[in-house]
Amino acid sequence: MHAWTRAKHWLIGAPLASAEHEHQLLPKFLALPIFASDALSSVAYATEEVVLVLALAGAAGLDFVLPIALAIAALMAVVVTSYRQTVRAYPEGGGAFLVTHDNLGLRPAMVAAAALLTDYVLTVAVSVSAGVAAITSAAPSSLGYRVPLALAFLLLVTVANLRGAREAGSLFAAPTYAFVAIVLVTLGTGFVRCLAGSCPQAVSAGTPLAPEVAGVTLLLILRAFASGASALTGTEAIADGVQAFRPPKARNAAATLAAMGVIAISMFLGISALSRLLDVRVTAESVDRYGTVLSQIGRAVFGSGAGFVVLQIATAAILVLAANTAYQDFPRLSAILAGHRLMPRQFRNRGDRLVFSNGILAISLLSGLLIAAFGAEVSRLIQLYVVGVFTSFTLSQSGMVRHWLRSRERGWRRSVVFNTIGAAATGVVLVVVVIAKFTHGAWIVMVAVPLFVAGMAAMRRHYMWVASRLRQVHPVDCGQVRPHRVAVLASRSGRHLERALRFGRLLRSDRLETWHVRETGDRRLRVHWQERHADIPLTLLEAGPDGVAAALRDQVRRVTAADPDSLLTVVVAEEVGTHRWRHAWSHRSGAPGILWALRRESGVAVADVNYQPAGRRPRRPRSDSRVTLVSKRLVRMAGTALDFGHSRAGPLQRVETVVLVSEVTAPTLRAVQYACSVSPAAVRALHVEIEPEQRARVEAAWDQYGVKVPLEVVPSPFRDLTSTVIEYLEDAAQRAGEGAVLNVVIPEFVVASAAGRLLHNQSALWIRSALYADTRIVVTSVPWALDEKPEAAAAR
Repeated sequence: MHAWTRAKHWLIGAPLASAEHEHQLLPKFLALPIFASDALSSVAYATEEVVLVLALAGAAGLDFVLPIALAIAALMAVVVTSYRQTVRAYPEGGGAFLVTHDNLGLRPAMVAAAALLTDYVLTVAVSVSAGVAAITSAAPSSLGYRVPLALAFLLLVTVANLRGAREAGSLFAAPTYAFVAIVLVTLGTGFVRCLAGSCPQAVSAGTPLAPEVAGVTLLLILRAFASGASALTGTEAIADGVQAFRPPKARNAAATLAAMGVIAISMFLGISALSRLLDVRVTAESVDRYGTVLSQIGRAVFGSGAGFVVLQIATAAILVLAANTAYQDFPRLSAILAGHRLMPRQFRNRGDRLVFSNGILAISLLSGLLIAAFGAEVSRLIQLYVVGVFTSFTLSQSGMVRHWLRSRERGWRRSVVFNTIGAAATGVVLVVVVIAKFTHGAWIVMVAVPLFVAGMAAMRRHYMWVASRLRQVHPVDCGQVRPHRVAVLASRSGRHLERALRFGRLLRSDRLETWHVRETGDRRLRVHWQERHADIPLTLLEAGPDGVAAALRDQVRRVTAADPDSLLTVVVAEEVGTHRWRHAWSHRSGAPGILWALRRESGVAVADVNYQPAGRRPRRPRSDSRVTLVSKRLVRMAGTALDFGHSRAGPLQRVETVVLVSEVTAPTLRAVQYACSVSPAAVRALHVEIEPEQRARVEAAWDQYGVKVPLEVVPSPFRDLTSTVIEYLEDAAQRAGEGAVLNVVIPEFVVASAAGRLLHNQSALWIRSALYADTRIVVTSVPWALDEKPEAAAAR
């Protein structure tokens, strides 16, 4: 574990505190390579995509390269201008999703988001594959290694982005600016030579092109236009990521967007014009032999010298790093969608380096699958491209038209004109793209987007249903003590069982009893029970065909059904082993299933009492200055517990109770009411502040419901819930002194389906696992099954 921690810190860097977020904001010179690398790199293959389609009509089809390039450049200018209006109206960022959501509604916004996410994944796959194509053009012997090379570059970009936005910008700035510089030098040198009357010729110049279609038809021109429209990919990235800019955010984003548009249009038109002057000819069959369009231009202008090598290296670098634009926007958009309950809430979590790590890993996985499935071939992947881009373009610009018409802000008439032209132009292009590329792969995206939307809708329904259940709160009255029944689960005699019984006696209860499920060879327990604990009732249960866990679950249901007004706590004793997954459980058969089954029942609280046998020490990690805080705390806690010896693992004298609070919901208030009823001493609550907004929400709700339990708020500067809880509990255990045990009450809501559980953070699971080694702490889970009837929950 600690070797993994050291490797992680070496690979992505030490964790950054939340307070350092402002220092991660980007100046314009770093924002341009991060957010514009996709749009700038698209010019490296956009012209080639036009040529590949027009070459189907033979050499005559290439005469339409420049007119189509001019049309695409005009469209790019319209889209850039339109998105500058979007930045002005939505300075908080969010791009197509938020614009569409605010002006056209949730359903169209979901379509825009699904289209964008699909496009971001394709952007990574296409960019990395195109970068590998630049390498194979210079070194044809590497053609057989396209997929491994692409996956290696994908891993490189993933690690760079996990290190943080600012570090990624610093890493990618030089290659991006180097690409722009070398392309402009190449174009300038080529045009000067042509103007001087010594225009060089490409290696493929004059190559016969056998027509595969009957002349240049309107459908062929439209298909070429649709393929070349890939030059517009990434144009929306800056509008999506306004919040990553330094203040004034909107002004800096608009300026960067304008700079990107000017550079991209200039390079695209220059490459398209020079390709005709140099008579570049490529087909799907000959591109591997002659090289890409840009590589042929570079070879013709510089020969095979240093200029050509620099151009190819810069092209490969920018094409690979162009994926960085999608790496910035996919995680950010996923976080926004998670905030709207349209994606798993884990996508809102910031990682160690203040980036949305789960989104980065998700786009890496999805794009890696595409690269492997399509053999890292750009010509195959590109057919899936652009549909998502223009879907989001059209919805976003349509939303902006409605925004201006409703708000009528200063300059709204001019803005309406720009956005109307943008919506109309991108809408027409979307229709063209769908018609022209439908049978060539676009249908896959048209099927994927609705499926994506359906998945978002299902997740939102789930989260809305969970929220409706969690809002069914009931007031907490710590002055009202409810009847309480404690059942200690017994399998065999021993000090672990004695400790569990002692804990049960310390709780405030009306009845203490023991449950035992009959097993082979357990006669000794029953004999010892009569000798040592004759005053405590022993209930014998039959395991039945479904095992121990099912027998205990059925017993819980019988007890709670017979007395629904009473609280029930089942105490489970565990021996602490070297590893959590190897320790001696209280029951010999099916013990992991016992805890799992009981924690899924609303009518019971499950207390996990740990015992450390004399002489057994958990394995400690090697001392290392880079070991994480949580690891250090666990070592110190386990060591302290062992150094006190029998006093820590021996008889208990008192119980102090802490309730963990993440949000003030029905399960939380129910856990607080439980703690007030069973705790013989004062109860306190703990909230770990990950986000200031969440703290304010919790404190306001705490006051609103009049909870009399003191609420302690502890900030977590590194957004690490588990380590902050451990640190707090260690200090509390030390203050409590010898003979005391902390009863940590964790409210949990239980989702019946496995798919539903994946949509939640499972924080309680991580906290329980981290606290396992400390015998000074008892973890009590108070579960609430969300599929329980509301009236049943209220009764409890």
